[in-house]
Amino acid sequence: MSRKRPPIETFDASGHDAAPEPLVGADRSKRSTIGLEYMSYEELESFGEELDALRQRTLDSLGQADADYIRRVIKVQRACEVAGRVGVLMPFFWPAFVAGIVLLGVSKILENMEIGHNVMHGQYDWMNDPLVDGKRYEWDNVAPAQDWKHGHNFIHHTYTNIHGKDRDIGYGLLRIDTDQPWYPSHRFNLPAAFFLMLFFEWGVMYHGLELDEYLGGKMSKKEFRDRKSRAARKARRQVLKDYVAYPLLGLALVPFVGWWAPLAVLGANFAANLIRNIWTFLIIFCGHFPAEVQSFAEEDAENETRGQWYLRQLLGSANISGRPWFHVMSGNLSHQIEHHLFPDIPARRYPEIATEIREICRRHGLQYNSGRLSRQLASVARQLAAYSAKPDDPYLQGKSPESKALRRARREAAQAEAARQPVDA
Repeated sequence: MSRKRPPIETFDASGHDAAPEPLVGADRSKRSTIGLEYMSYEELESFGEELDALRQRTLDSLGQADADYIRRVIKVQRACEVAGRVGVLMPFFWPAFVAGIVLLGVSKILENMEIGHNVMHGQYDWMNDPLVDGKRYEWDNVAPAQDWKHGHNFIHHTYTNIHGKDRDIGYGLLRIDTDQPWYPSHRFNLPAAFFLMLFFEWGVMYHGLELDEYLGGKMSKKEFRDRKSRAARKARRQVLKDYVAYPLLGLALVPFVGWWAPLAVLGANFAANLIRNIWTFLIIFCGHFPAEVQSFAEEDAENETRGQWYLRQLLGSANISGRPWFHVMSGNLSHQIEHHLFPDIPARRYPEIATEIREICRRHGLQYNSGRLSRQLASVARQLAAYSAKPDDPYLQGKSPESKALRRARREAAQAEAARQPVDA
């Protein structure tokens, strides 16, 4: 008999401030200019206080219903995985085989998005349940949790859409913003995005290596070597599981089905991973890169207030409308605005929070970017196509003498500013 878990007490939010801190610049006297075209500093302060109060009320109300929900999702995900694994071992009965592929794909989507992504954000750490401990959770993905959490939870959610800080702008592969330098490889924006979509988990793993940081001298050789080792171990484990261990089970079917049975199981696992990769890519890109989503300069965001940090999250995100099942399958990242505002709040709460966020935006005259998946996807595709063309401005051409001189001047200015700062004792 399984031991019944004790009920979860209503959650006290004190001591659970996992919200990212605003960007602090070298010159503390400088004031950020984020959002001044929409509100005054006083109005931005009020805006931040409203959202802080909403966050606190939501955290204080967490309890048994939230714990029951995530445990129920985990049970459904595991049931889908078991049914899917059984189904893909039946290539002799095509309806069961195809259903197995679909169920296995659904299982991987639920595990990565509604469970893994949200658990690793610490959204359920307050439960004190090892099953959903964000510090120890390792997901069904080739990207190691440790490196993903650093790149996503810390860098992306702290510096959302800030050029030079948020490495998720274009994932180092695509040009999706006018302030990104254009390089000849960006002519292939659309085909590169399509390739990234098919192998998205591998792109996320490579992104987590932060090779550009290492080559730019911002990461030690030891740290880069450790990241490579973690990625290699995780990728090896995932490949052995999906493309060796489970296909080997298909050997038992060879006498009854034929020599191709293990290959059918291998192909089914590849198809399930493909389903998960495509779905994840669509949700992530449609929440971050439609045309109305804004990006920001680092110098404008330095020393931003809490209200300005919130506003940057709002202006740098987009929601995707849909039915309840759609939100669950997206890990509620279809509410990307609410997720960027409150990354440590359980994502199942985002739909109810969204109503109040819309009202706050209406009162402050702010745009709340939301639309159907087809609308947001079309907007992303137009963005990728538009920014694939070589710009006329030489300062936007990455390899032009003007652009190189500009970036060199900025580096030298930053180094000079750093040299003027007093060294802490």
